[in-house]
Amino acid sequence: MNWKGLRALSPMMVLVGLLLFFGFYYQGVSNAPMLFVFVVTAVVSVCVTKGTIRERIDVFSSGAGSKDLLLMVWIFMLAGAFAASAKEMGAANAMVEMTLRILPARFAVAGLFFAACITSLCMGTSVGTIVALMPIAGGLAERTGMLLPLVAAAVVGGAFFGDNLSFISDTTIVSTQSQGCQLSDKFRFNIRMVLPAAAVVGLIYVVMGCTAESAVLSSASVQWWKVIPYLAVLVLAACGMNVLVVLVTGNMLTCVTGITDGSYDFIRWTDSMLQGVAGMSELILISMLAGGIFAVINHNGGLEYVIAKITRRVRSRAGAETSICTLVAFANICTANNTIAILSVGDIAKRISMRFGIDPRRSASLLDTTSCFVQGSLPYGAQLLMASGLAGISAVSIMPYLFYPYLLGLTVLVTIVISGRKTEAERPKQKDIVCHQ
Repeated sequence: MNWKGLRALSPMMVLVGLLLFFGFYYQGVSNAPMLFVFVVTAVVSVCVTKGTIRERIDVFSSGAGSKDLLLMVWIFMLAGAFAASAKEMGAANAMVEMTLRILPARFAVAGLFFAACITSLCMGTSVGTIVALMPIAGGLAERTGMLLPLVAAAVVGGAFFGDNLSFISDTTIVSTQSQGCQLSDKFRFNIRMVLPAAAVVGLIYVVMGCTAESAVLSSASVQWWKVIPYLAVLVLAACGMNVLVVLVTGNMLTCVTGITDGSYDFIRWTDSMLQGVAGMSELILISMLAGGIFAVINHNGGLEYVIAKITRRVRSRAGAETSICTLVAFANICTANNTIAILSVGDIAKRISMRFGIDPRRSASLLDTTSCFVQGSLPYGAQLLMASGLAGISAVSIMPYLFYPYLLGLTVLVTIVISGRKTEAERPKQKDIVCHQ
């Protein structure tokens, strides 16, 4: 038995064990003290690492303070500030009022899901989409009587539609570059997999929306000027502007609009922003602890151990595709970042696909779609943490309603089963496909 590999994975076992324990104790994982769970797991991860105390801490800190994670911290803070200041000036209520005048309450959740699909396809980032739409989602849930976790899940699911397909999405770029195929080829190949899933999820939300209460609209006209910050954020994000620039612009617009409107003065604006940042503090700590924990797992050889175990007995094309999906899924669990996960196993996936005659567009789609499914299901992933922080609910409470990410995973499994039934006569045709290096 490889004790080194098991030791490397022990923090993951502790994390899962604690979540199961608290889930049983509280009769639901959503009530588990997530910060406590990650603190204990972080201590265990440092203890199982070899070296001096300083060396162990350095390994942990390299993950907790990585540039990608600190960028996410900036986004968390600015998003919290924007959501709180916009709500304080009444922008959220005005946006919800305007939305309900356009869409009946029973179509609100489905409309929000498709709006998230389009927004994420335009801007290429799931986090930016969630930042732009979650404040609206909270107001819609309150006005229509729909469950807030359900509405939040609609935004998260739609956000991963574009993350998986957009030409400017980092996961799409990395997956195609690592497998040697063009973005347009992968898009045409990939959309056949995910479009049916999006259509089914849209129908699910329409059916579930039939239970929504008819929202009572205000007799007064919509204060349209109060929605300017939200509309600006949506438009700028859809134009592909950097998410940090979008959020700074949104915060400045809440200041100008709110003070001009008389909703608050400068001091109340800064106070609301600070309250929004403070509300994201626990999520920031959890994300940094998660980054450190999985940096330790990778440092101790946990990822290499799993790769060796998975690829050792691959014998068929279906097995090869399954191994590619399993590799990127585990890497995603360990990094909580789908782009880094694809980068980590991209070369291995390419070697496997070449050996078993898998179309490069197919392997790129498997990498991207599987990573989006896993990332969209992680309670400690940036997307669910962001959605839960802006909605003021537990990330775990959103998970039962994540229909789109789960259908993505099911779609991948179904296509693997179908591809496994292809005859040997069809395989030479796949080897003739020209790959663009």
